Amino acid sequence: MRLALVRHAQTDAAAGLCYGRTDVAVPPEAMRALAESIAPQLAPGTEIVCSPLQRCAGLAQAVAALRPELALRIDARIAEMDFGAWEGRTWSAIDRAEFDAWTRGFADVRAGGSGESTRAFMQRVGEAFDDWRDAGRDAAWITHAGVIRAVWLLRAGVRCAERADQWPAQPIAFGECVTVELP
Repeated sequence: MRLALVRHAQTDAAAGLCYGRTDVAVPPEAMRALAESIAPQLAPGTEIVCSPLQRCAGLAQAVAALRPELALRIDARIAEMDFGAWEGRTWSAIDRAEFDAWTRGFADVRAGGSGESTRAFMQRVGEAFDDWRDAGRDAAWITHAGVIRAVWLLRAGVRCAERADQWPAQPIAFGECVTVELP
């Protein structure tokens, strides 16, 4: 059983901007090109599931238009992490003491003071992952880098990264597709 994890195309957001739950747009030509790349790769019967944020939902709809025989479903559980008061600010403008407090209490401190904790984020992504596993069918999630990293941990049996150094650090390019498989 395969889960294809597709990161949305590059957004219109300025470089270095924190925009986890902020609903930023993607240039239409970038979305169309990525959809044309992804659609032929999806096996028959694959369910397309997407984050409700426009950078993912628009891509999922473009893929579904090219592959109308595939089911499409929006699932808020695979939206990016909510970074609270940090949303819309550049990462470099975030007070270092605030950031360090978050990383020290990585599992339970809310990002940006009012956002999500890593534990809450992992719990909701974990519920979606468990539902996919229990359904027993291939799926493609059109989602975000944070969700993809969370799935890597879930696949390895980690339900929550307790420390910041446990969070996967490998880069995930815009438009990149990675696959996890379960027996």
